[in-house]
Amino acid sequence: MIRRHTLGRMLAAGGLRWQLERWLRRALPGYCAFCYARLSGDLPWCSDCDAELPWNAMACRYCAEPMATRSGGDVCGRCLKRPPAFDAAWVPLRYEGELIRLVQRFKFSADPRAGLLLVELLIHAMGTTAPCGELLIGVPGSWARTRERGFDPVAWLGGSLAARWQLPRRAAQRRRDSSSQRGLDRVARRRNVKDAFVIEGPLPESVLLLDDVMTTGATLEALALACRCAGARRIGVVALARTPPGRI
Repeated sequence: MIRRHTLGRMLAAGGLRWQLERWLRRALPGYCAFCYARLSGDLPWCSDCDAELPWNAMACRYCAEPMATRSGGDVCGRCLKRPPAFDAAWVPLRYEGELIRLVQRFKFSADPRAGLLLVELLIHAMGTTAPCGELLIGVPGSWARTRERGFDPVAWLGGSLAARWQLPRRAAQRRRDSSSQRGLDRVARRRNVKDAFVIEGPLPESVLLLDDVMTTGATLEALALACRCAGARRIGVVALARTPPGRI
């Protein structure tokens, strides 16, 4: 496995990302990335695993929270009461089952193959064109956790997606290094990241924000507010996976 700091250095040379992808495809040709069954199609996973993945097929159009039913419409009760600072969310998977293990391998073990597979899953679900926005802005990683891991997972994903979607990127900055959101409830999460971000303006009218996993949306909400202060008027968000409400 490539060491964390090696992966971090590779981010500085964008061409190496695609060389790495080609090398990984040669290393495991023709086998499903999840169950290692032989493949018959072009995707790096088989049709059986595709059917078993936790696709977020029924979700709120504002915050992408999974919904049990759409009998009351396509907006969840929470967004009806308090609409988010962003206008729409695209999060194709639920953060459960096999996807938890895949994300953790990427974020905490700096596994580049897991990262590339996550990008492929998102592109497979959303297509090769960004859903909105003239600019891609990733949630900036915690200073302490980025030093510990040796790389910023969202920045890594942002580089891959910006290249695939042909979108320019802009970096946001942290005003302060907020503590981990893990274990906090919705109210505490909003408080923890309030006014945590700033971005130099002016921004174009429409921007797309990126995070890896969307739990309550508090972090993306804080970044969206910073983008509105910098001039953005239409804000979409995209993430790999959404935590189901029962796991928050």
